[in-house]
Amino acid sequence: FFFSFQRREPCPVYLSSCDDSMRVTIIGSGLIGRCWAVLFARAGHSVVLHDSVPAQLEAALAGMGDQLAALHLQGLLNGQTVAEVLARIFTASDLKAALSEAQYVQECIPEDLQLKIDVFARISPLVGPDTIMASSTSCIVPSKFTAGLKNRENCIVAHPINPPHYIPLVELVPSPWTSPAVVESVRALMKAIGQAPVVVKKEVNGFIINRLQYALLMEAWRLVEDDVASPEDVDTAVSQGLGLRWSFMGPFQTIDLNANGVQDYCERYGENITAICKEQADARALKGSATAARIDAAMRQSVPLSSLPERRAWRDRHLAALAVHKAHAD
Repeated sequence: FFFSFQRREPCPVYLSSCDDSMRVTIIGSGLIGRCWAVLFARAGHSVVLHDSVPAQLEAALAGMGDQLAALHLQGLLNGQTVAEVLARIFTASDLKAALSEAQYVQECIPEDLQLKIDVFARISPLVGPDTIMASSTSCIVPSKFTAGLKNRENCIVAHPINPPHYIPLVELVPSPWTSPAVVESVRALMKAIGQAPVVVKKEVNGFIINRLQYALLMEAWRLVEDDVASPEDVDTAVSQGLGLRWSFMGPFQTIDLNANGVQDYCERYGENITAICKEQADARALKGSATAARIDAAMRQSVPLSSLPERRAWRDRHLAALAVHKAHAD
């Protein structure tokens, strides 16, 4: 269905200075688009979810209702009802209508560079001069799809971690021409809706999260490929070891506490760490490898492919419990 709003003065680029709700448009009604819609609506903002296929929007509304019901049961709706939050979410299959008076736009389309170039080229002339345009991309730097836009200084990547309603981290990646005011506005906005933003200070392949997790994944791969450990034991080393610590503190906080500060840690263990890391310099092939087949076979022993949806639900239940814990732990 289409929507109508009463007109009011647009919010300036410093979004965090607005006391009342913003007008937010989400482009794409898939999983990530739905999650963004829920996050913004939960924070009190008016959200328009756009998809060119009306049937997708109907499915999205039903899915968000289920999502909100789960968050309500987990005590993660900030004291609101499902109906109150859902009432802030509207849908529009027409792009121009969806972008009417938008103050912030979050693109959530597939990871395809040409698609993003095309979509941002369509969005740009339909929004105001102060409207911020963000992409949810996990791997494409913003300079690749915003270079030709007249208002490219308002563009930024705001990459969530799946599932965003349980994992609050958002990577903010500006292009060389993104306005510093936009970076700070989006950082403030993410904090205001309950997320945890980090700024990638310059464009780099993989941003922060993927570079960190790929480094660990590659070493895990080598340990299995070189027959140092089984896939099951590598997973246990993280889930029952490092992961427990890392769920509430980062690597620098960890080493700071594991010695008398960071400097002392580096004096004690630095040489050995450097020596081990030199052994880890050889990247291994993942695609089409025998190791991939071996690890997949190990995973299938405990979770058949047909049971992956149930396992994902199990993951989300644990993430929800952790989110509740972290909300009250500090």
